[in-house]
This record gives sequence, structure tokens and C-alpha cells, in this order.
Amino acid sequence: MKKKWNIHPYDKKATSLLKEELQINETICNLLVQRGIFTYNDAKKFFRPNLKDLHSPWLMKDMDKAVYRIKTAVNNNEKILILGDYDVDGTTAVASLYQFLTGIHDIHNLDFYIPNRYKEGYGVSKGAIDFAAKNNFKLIICLDCGIKSAELIDYAQSMGIDVIICDHHLPDAQLPKAVAILNPKQNDCTYPYKELCGCGIGFKLMTALAESFSLAEESYLRYLDLVAIAIAADIVPIDRENRILTHFGLKQINNKPSLGVKSLMQLSILKYPLNINNVVFALAPRINAAGRMDDARKAVELFIEQDEAKALQLAEILHNDNSERKDTDKITTEEALEMISLDIDFKYRKTTVVYKEDWMKGVVGIVASRLIENHYRPTIVLTKSGDLATGSARSIKGFNLYEAISECKEHLVTFGGHYAAAGLSLLPENINLFSKKFDEVVSRSVTDDMLIPETGIDAKVSFSNITDSFYKIICQMEPFGPENMRPVFIACNVTESGYSKLVKEKHIKFTLKQNDKTLSGIGYNMSSQFHLLSQNKPIDIVFQIEENEYRGIKSLQLKVIDFRLSN
Repeated sequence: MKKKWNIHPYDKKATSLLKEELQINETICNLLVQRGIFTYNDAKKFFRPNLKDLHSPWLMKDMDKAVYRIKTAVNNNEKILILGDYDVDGTTAVASLYQFLTGIHDIHNLDFYIPNRYKEGYGVSKGAIDFAAKNNFKLIICLDCGIKSAELIDYAQSMGIDVIICDHHLPDAQLPKAVAILNPKQNDCTYPYKELCGCGIGFKLMTALAESFSLAEESYLRYLDLVAIAIAADIVPIDRENRILTHFGLKQINNKPSLGVKSLMQLSILKYPLNINNVVFALAPRINAAGRMDDARKAVELFIEQDEAKALQLAEILHNDNSERKDTDKITTEEALEMISLDIDFKYRKTTVVYKEDWMKGVVGIVASRLIENHYRPTIVLTKSGDLATGSARSIKGFNLYEAISECKEHLVTFGGHYAAAGLSLLPENINLFSKKFDEVVSRSVTDDMLIPETGIDAKVSFSNITDSFYKIICQMEPFGPENMRPVFIACNVTESGYSKLVKEKHIKFTLKQNDKTLSGIGYNMSSQFHLLSQNKPIDIVFQIEENEYRGIKSLQLKVIDFRLSN
């Protein structure tokens, strides 16, 4: 798919001032300015994260109420149920808080509950509350869910059960009537950082509880590996507090991971040290697969397991679930693409809506993302669940998907989500009406230009700038993620040396030269562009810098993202 190139603005004044302070490469200073780093002290905090820079948990609205209610439950030996979502963020949050509470509360009065995706759906469920009532739980702590569950929280209270909500999703105007709501996105919450994930908010609760019970810092810091995995998997910004938590969480993953994380790493055959990409593409999918293919409870069981052999057995189950998930989403994607190719009206629309009764509910979100890779437009993938069609939606850059779906709510039974992703359900007989209305809504604000995917470029560099020391500083900018993505560069008027070739008929192995310097590179799935190299004309290339190891020898290479003939 052809993409447009967008070179990020260059703030010459701010970059020059920062270069004077830091005395380092100007391109690096430009990258830092783009990330909101303007002074020596900003750079020090960025390059040298410190746990002491985390905000006090007591700054979060209702933290005092949450701690007081939990202390009351502990002192009165009440039964506490920890409830979380079935994704990575929810399961890691539940596993960490459950283990933490076993240090201050009778384990026989503790349990956790993960709603089944297929039987109960997302978030707080009636089944969870009925389970709590039947088993005499007096307090439910919701993690990564609950902020949208006002009616169910009322139901819990009618059963004599108090609820504490720890959630990071955007609240509605009317908040649930919980004992305490920990969510920095509440309008009147003055907590300085708003982008914590659900597990991150759980971490803040553990921090406050540890202070209140006079426990050692290790009582909650030991769960930083799970917090880092949640941050990476939930695609929240990796800046400020999240950057600190991820930095130290990765350290723990590489030096002293929990048995569950260690077992997943073994089965993933990952090389140390792990980086954030390994977490996102190897660990997180295996954890998510539990809820996608079956029951996410086993993910929590893995993370709380203290026996090495049992942990490995549980990890193998998740590993096998993930293999099955990959096969399922591959087949589903192929079927969806075939449906699109047979739809003669598809080219006239600015949306993709596909539906098939027997698609697996757990993979429709992944399939929606795959379809956007092929047909770049707001996309919804639906399947049958009970009497309803349910599914997931994914957006394109610059388009508010949630608002568009909200405008079609007369055709829906339920919907929820945010700017870039959403979930929805409707009666199958309303799919065509919904699809037509959704396309009308999208077409009013999505221009043809918005339907061309964009490659963001951080800076222009010359091959002469690409040195080992330059690369080492870039590596110190890790962990990468939203708001701090791995830098993307452009080099102009580069020539092909005559040694570039196709690899496995899909990829291009580049050998490129600019002035007197030659660099190798790899471009995945770029064989369709190989003919441009045979024209012997200068090209412009967009790339990231990575380290390649061959027969024990390490060298820098370019990971080519796109290229075209120079103007």
C-alpha cells in the first residue's frame, strides 16, 4: 500500500539551545525536543529514570477511601474478591494485587474473578457479582474495568457488597456509586499523570497500602515486571511515569522475573536482554491468547504460581493457545479479505464492515487491524454471539471512531471504547442499516487523503552520521512506545551499489551508498518495489537503525520501511 511521508517539524531554536547544554549530536537533540525535552534536567530524567520521581499515590482522588476500606476489610477479616478484565492489563493487575494482599490478609478470604469473554463479555459482569454474593464476599476490587458499570455496581451494593474501582478508561458524566474510584481521568482528580494503565493504577494502590501497613518497598516493587508488560501490551504512552515503570520493569524481566514471566520467556525462545518489542510481540500475545481462545483465569494462575514445574505447564497452555489463535486469525483474515474482494460496492465506501456468524469472537479485533493493513479505512469485524452480532472496531489516524459509532447508536444494543478502538453489539438484522449509517457518518469527515496511510519521519540524516556512538544514544532512549517511538529517519539521494537482491522472493537485502559510506539494510515484504532499484537512479529511503549479528560479528544495518526515487 502506497504511503505518504510526513517529516516532523524541526524546532531549530530549541534544538540549538539543548545542544549547547548537552554537547551531543544535533539530530539527537532534535529527537529529544520532539519528545518534550528542552533542558539538561529534562534529559537527565529521560535518560536516567528514577523510582523516586514517581508521584505519591495519595495524590490520586479517593486513594484514602480505597485504603481505608481495604484496611477495614483486613482488620475485620472480610472476604475480598479481586475482579479484572480478561486482557493482559487486567490479568497482570489481578495477579499482582492478589499476591500483594496475601501478604496482609488471610488467603482463605481472598479470591479473584476473570469474566469469560464468551459467556459474560467485557468488564464487570452480573455473574461475578452473583459469585461474590453466593460466597459471602463483602468487598470487590475492580481492576482495568468498572468505570462504565454503574448499574452493576448498584446491583452489588444491593447485595451488601462494597466496590472499589481501579480503572483508566474515560469515565462517563455519571460515575458509578462505588466506595472509591481510582481513575486519574476523572474531571476532579488532580493526580499529575493521566495515562497509567489498569495495572499501573493497581500498582499505585499497592504503593499506598504498603505505606499504610508500613511494609517494605519490595512488597510492591516485585511486581514491576507485570506492570511493564501491561503498559507495553495496552499501548499507553511510554512517557513520564509509564517510562519509569517500564524501565525498571524491563530490568526486572531481564534480571529477576517472576516464575510465570520466566516460563513464558523460555517458551518464546527469546534472547537476553529483552526489549519492549519482545514484550509486545512475544510475551503479550501469549497472555492475551488465554482470554481470546478460552478462559483468561489461567493467565492469572500462571503469574501467581510459585512452583517452577507447574508454572511451565501453565505457560505451555498459553503458548498452545497462542499458536491456535494465530491459525484462527490467519484463516479469519483470509476469509474477510475474500469477502471484500467479492463486494463490488466496496470501492465506493470509506469504511469496512464484515460479518460472519462462525468467526471466533476472541480474534475479531486482531482481524480488524489486519484488514486496515490491506484496506486503510475505519474497520469493523462482527461475529455471532448468542442472539447478537458482536465485534470490534479499529480506526485510522486522525479519526474519532468512538464518536462515529455513537452517531449510529439507534442501530446498536451496546457499544463502548475510545478514539482508536471500540466494541459493539447489535441485532444481526440491523447490520446492513448500521453499516450504511456508519459509512455515511465516516464519509462526512474522512477525506480521500486521510485514507492514505502515513509514515512519520523524525529526522533527516546522512550515512556519515550513522555511527556506533549515534546508535548507542538511540538505544538509551528505550523503552520505546507511544509518545517515544523508535526514531525513524530519512536519507536522500542514496545510490544502489549493484549488490542488492531479493531474499525468499519477498524481502529486499539492500546494499546502499551515500557519498563514501556504504550500509546494508533489509526491507521486509518489499519485493514489489525492487524494480525501482534496477533503474540506477538515486533513491530516498525511510528507515530505522538496528544492530545485526552474523557469525558473532555485530554491525549496524538499516531496517528499511519505505523508499522511492529521489526528486
